[in-house]
Amino acid sequence: MDTNIDEKNLLILNMLQSDASISIEELAEKVNLSRNACWRRVKTLEESGIIQRKVAILDPDKLGLGLMVYALIRNSEHDLQWVEQLRLVVDETPEIVSAHRMSGDLDYILRIRVKSVQDYDRLYQQLIQQISLSDISASFVMEDIKDTTALPLL
Repeated sequence: MDTNIDEKNLLILNMLQSDASISIEELAEKVNLSRNACWRRVKTLEESGIIQRKVAILDPDKLGLGLMVYALIRNSEHDLQWVEQLRLVVDETPEIVSAHRMSGDLDYILRIRVKSVQDYDRLYQQLIQQISLSDISASFVMEDIKDTTALPLL
């Protein structure tokens, strides 16, 4: 589906990135469109997959998940069976909130949310029981300087 990403669509996307709960009426007013024209644009952006989903962003500290850990993985195995096992372990581990295959010296990076260092250690013990890893090291986030889901559109 061809979606025209004009200035109005960029404004709509920027507004929705900061607050997806905004009403169509308020959104239309802020981007200077009629309610129906704005609704059609949002629907087209959703149908095209540009808007993938609308979510609530939760405060991890208030939910007892204040420790963010980056686990850096290097591995000597890269066969399909190992990769599928890694994907399965990542999918089945809710504490792993993102996982990425990397270029360069590092093979994978996992972003993990847990309550404490002890909880991370338990998760680490589970991971090494479920999948063979050549090297895994962890870095603990001391301070969030910037952490956003917003893409730089404007």
